[in-house]
Amino acid sequence: MSYTIEDLKTLMARLRDPETGCPWDTRQSYDTIVPHTIEEAYEVADAIERGDFPHLKDELGDLLFQVIFYAQLGREDGHFDFDAIVDHLVRKLLRRHPHVFPEGTLDSRVDPEHRPDDAWIKESWERIKAEERAEKGADDRPVSRLDGIARALPAMARAEKLQRRAARHGFDWPEIAPVFDKLHEEIDELKEAWRAAESGQGDRDAVEDELGDLLFVCVNLARFMKVNPEQALKRTNHKFESRFRAIERVLAREGRDMDDESLEALDAIWQAVKGVERQDQEG
Repeated sequence: MSYTIEDLKTLMARLRDPETGCPWDTRQSYDTIVPHTIEEAYEVADAIERGDFPHLKDELGDLLFQVIFYAQLGREDGHFDFDAIVDHLVRKLLRRHPHVFPEGTLDSRVDPEHRPDDAWIKESWERIKAEERAEKGADDRPVSRLDGIARALPAMARAEKLQRRAARHGFDWPEIAPVFDKLHEEIDELKEAWRAAESGQGDRDAVEDELGDLLFVCVNLARFMKVNPEQALKRTNHKFESRFRAIERVLAREGRDMDDESLEALDAIWQAVKGVERQDQEG
C-alpha cells in the first residue's frame, strides 16, 4: 500500500485538530513556519549539489509538507486549500506555455513540425509575465517593471534578479569593461567611507551603504561573466572550510593548538595546503 496526496492532506488536518492534534503544529502560523520552509528549500538544494538522491527524496517530502501546511492554514482561514493551489498552478502554467499547450488546455498539443523557436518562446514568456504583473497591479499601486521579484529572496539572488529585469528593459552596461571600472570606483568609495568612520567624521551606515554598492557591482560582474554569484561564493566557502580543516589536522598531528599559533605560522600552513591542492589538480 502506498499513501497518496489525499492521505497527506488528511494527516495534516489531524495534526492541526485543536482537540486531538499535535500541540506544536496547532500553535503554528504562516509566519512561524516560514523559517522552516526556507531551511527545507536549502536542504533540497544541498542534497542535489551532493548528488545524494536517496536523501533528496526525503528532503523533497519535507518541502512538500511545508506546502501542505500552508494549504491547511489557508483552508482553516477560508483563503484557499490545496486543491485551489493546484488548480491555480496548472492554469498559470498552461497560460505561460502556449508553445506546448497552444489552446491553453492539457489536451491541446503543438504540431512538432511547427514548433516555435527559442526567440519566440522567450518573447512570449516575458510578455505573459508582464501581463500577469500588470493584472496583479490592477489596484491603486503603480505598476513597476520590477514587480514580482520577491523581497524575501536572499540579497544576492534578489540583486541578480533586479539587474536582469532592469537589463531586459535597456538599463544596463553595454559591455563588461565599465563594470570593472565601477568595481574599482566602489572600492575607493568604501575605503573613503571606512576612513571617515574610523576618524569619527563619518558613520557606520555610510560604510554599510558603500559595501552594499560594492557587492551589488560584484553581482553585476558575475552576471556579465555568466557566473552564478551564489554558486561562486558557495565554492569559495567550501574551499575555505576545506583548507581551514586541513590546517587543524596538521596542527593536531603535531600536537599544536591553533589558538597558540601566530598568524604567520598559520598562513604558512595555509600556503602549504594550497600547494598540495595545486599538485593534486595538475596531477
